[in-house]
Parts: sequence; structure tokens; C-alpha cells
Amino acid sequence: MKYLHTMVRARDLDETLDFYCDKLGLVQVNRYDSEAGRFSLVFLAAPDDVERAREGSSPLVEITWNWDPEEYQGGRNFGHLAYRVDDIYEVCQRLMDKGVTINRPPRDGHMAFIRSPDGISIELLQAGDALPPREPWQSMANTGSW
Repeated sequence: MKYLHTMVRARDLDETLDFYCDKLGLVQVNRYDSEAGRFSLVFLAAPDDVERAREGSSPLVEITWNWDPEEYQGGRNFGHLAYRVDDIYEVCQRLMDKGVTINRPPRDGHMAFIRSPDGISIELLQAGDALPPREPWQSMANTGSW
């Protein structure tokens, strides 16, 4: 398992980037804008981690900005922790066997979400290409929020 990033949501992207980059000193290493999804993802690294972050070997802060205004409640502005795993199906099965609810099952063989006992959302991402869809994951519905 490899720690990837921590995601926080931004109410105002310019204000948020001013804080994290201009004031705190983090460096933008990647940005993705989705016209269809109406959101932007901006990935930031600490100055000493920039080169490793560009190589994928250093954790990042992911700023998520939804273009349509949204009020965040219940810690939803925090977002999630993210980990890359070698076999998302094996990890999800092991977690289920230990009593963990899979809030967003890996139907696509690529991504799943669980929550900590304190309600922190944790994203699990398949290393490399997505695994072929398989049961019971493919037909499993979401449970709760993620």
C-alpha cells in the first residue's frame, strides 16, 4: 500500500491557492479541469518534494474545486485520504472480512471508498490498470456516504 494524497475541497479556488501556494509555499505539480464534471483538481507538493511528486513518489495535497457553489457540512470539505493498492478486490475483501463497510465498492476494478470509525473517507485506488470487473463487486450498491 502506498499513501497518495489528502483531498480538501475549496470554496474559492483562487483564495485557496493563494493560501496554500503564495502563503504556505506549496507548489502546483499538476492540474486537471473537467468541463463535463464541472470541477478542477489541483495537486500541490511541499517545495522539497516537488521532483519526487512529479515522479509519483511523494504524497500530495489535492485541492478539489466544484465549479457550482456548494456549502460543505459535516467535514465534507476535508475530502479523503488516498492509498494505492496492489489488488483492490483482495483489499476490499480483507476489509469486509474484518467488518469494514465498503461504502463505494470497486465496481470498476479501479476505485473504492471506505470510512474510518471517525467518519474520515478513505479512497483505495488500484495500482496500474483497472482490474476486470468481477462479482460480487460489479453489482454491489453504494452504502451510506463516502
